[in-house]
Amino acid sequence: MSKRIRIGTRDSELALWQAKVVQEQLEFLGHTTELVPVKATGDLVLDKPLYELGITGIFTRTLDIAMLNGDIDIAVHSLKDVPTVLPKGIVQAAVLKRGNVRDMLVFKKNEEFLSQREAVIATGSLRRKAQWLHRYPTHTIEDLRGNVNTRLQKLQDNEHWNGAIFAAAGLGRIGLRPEDSVNLEWMVPAPAQGAIMITALEADEEVRTICAEINHEETEICTTIERKFLNLLEGGCTAPIGAIAYIKDDVVTLEGVLLSTDGTKRIYVTRYEKLGEHHELAQYCSDFIIERGGKRLMDEIKNTGKQINVYSTKLLTEAQRQKFNDGIVMESSDFIKISTNRIKPQVVRKPIKNVIITSKNAVEALVQNFSSAELQFENIYCVGRRTKKLIEQKIGPVTKSTRNSKLLAEYLVEFIEGTTATYFCSDIRLDALPKILEENHIEVTEVHAYKTMLDAEKLQDGIEGVLFYSPSTVQSYVSANKAKGIAYCIGETTANEAKKHFEDVRVAKVPTVESVIELVNSHYAR
Repeated sequence: MSKRIRIGTRDSELALWQAKVVQEQLEFLGHTTELVPVKATGDLVLDKPLYELGITGIFTRTLDIAMLNGDIDIAVHSLKDVPTVLPKGIVQAAVLKRGNVRDMLVFKKNEEFLSQREAVIATGSLRRKAQWLHRYPTHTIEDLRGNVNTRLQKLQDNEHWNGAIFAAAGLGRIGLRPEDSVNLEWMVPAPAQGAIMITALEADEEVRTICAEINHEETEICTTIERKFLNLLEGGCTAPIGAIAYIKDDVVTLEGVLLSTDGTKRIYVTRYEKLGEHHELAQYCSDFIIERGGKRLMDEIKNTGKQINVYSTKLLTEAQRQKFNDGIVMESSDFIKISTNRIKPQVVRKPIKNVIITSKNAVEALVQNFSSAELQFENIYCVGRRTKKLIEQKIGPVTKSTRNSKLLAEYLVEFIEGTTATYFCSDIRLDALPKILEENHIEVTEVHAYKTMLDAEKLQDGIEGVLFYSPSTVQSYVSANKAKGIAYCIGETTANEAKKHFEDVRVAKVPTVESVIELVNSHYAR
């Protein structure tokens, strides 16, 4: 190549060391090079933890701009700092053979503090902080920023710090690994940690061809898997995500982890495939984590400090939480508690001709008190598709199911066999159904199968909408909160209770939690 290859790099000691390694390898191949140091935003802002800056590619953006402006031909990065999606027009040109992938604890005096309840560890990495707190939940983490030399000096200057966490490769490359240090084999490293990456302009085929000569294929395979795993989890430097892939005996293994920011929750996965059949490793492992609560953890991390849009008065499952559109910040908890009652044996001693059940809670109470053989009901009338499904699974066939209790009452007035019915219900229930039946000379025997206890939570101001699933959830909510915003209701009975307090009440098309969520999504899609 006739022209000089301008190598862009950050100006820290470690970054310059990495750039010089690239320079040496290129010049060994006969190419003329020039180092072009630039200062990156991540080196300039040292008064906040890295994860609080909220900038993707904080250590790469300046070099990206320099390359797009034509000031440099290639850029050298620590691959773990590079966003998983590169700017348009810039591509990965090569990855050098990887160094030590592990994190390292540098400590003072000795390691006795690891067995003590109180200790102070310094790190600016949210991933390292979360994993340390998961292992040592009573320890304290303090922020540590700056280049390697600066951080080592801060460790010495802060007398109350017991230790600090570094990337082992960074310390080793510039010959600063202290004797009082140990690799943290149990800590899952950052995706692509320990690897040096070169970027170039996609259109510059000549430079890309040259860089390909120093590419290390095994490192490229492993770091590509790790970065794809990170990308599929939608993570970046603001999420506690770790991943390490390695090849041994033609088998590729991937270990991945996602944690809550405080380390209390941890989802770990490991998977291996034969080399050549490894292309779905990242997808499998990311799906595994997402399906086991990873989506909720990621949402919690992304929404930290954000105003909650909507609140569900029923604790939602992970699958239900995933149905909310992006941009909706939601939270959920149970606003009512259910306690099943002991039902006297004589209640079901004789076969009952007509039984009314309006909730799954009543079904659960019945099967907890009696065997299926004891539950001899000639006709079962119920409310709701899911109640119907549960009854047919655990008790027997359903004669008639309707969307709400009023419709069921109207049906029974017209079609019930006989003039008596046994109603398994809560100690708190609406009057509509028994009132309609009694007005039409149908005798109703009520059996309190369970207790409904209001358990309201005082919510922060600014909630724009609340999801309700029964009149009791409405009553519980207004007992501790002002009725503001939109009431999203599972059915007409719940909506009628909500209308006593809310001005804007909306009813789901079908009485399911998912349909209530669709109401919320449609509102925010406008």
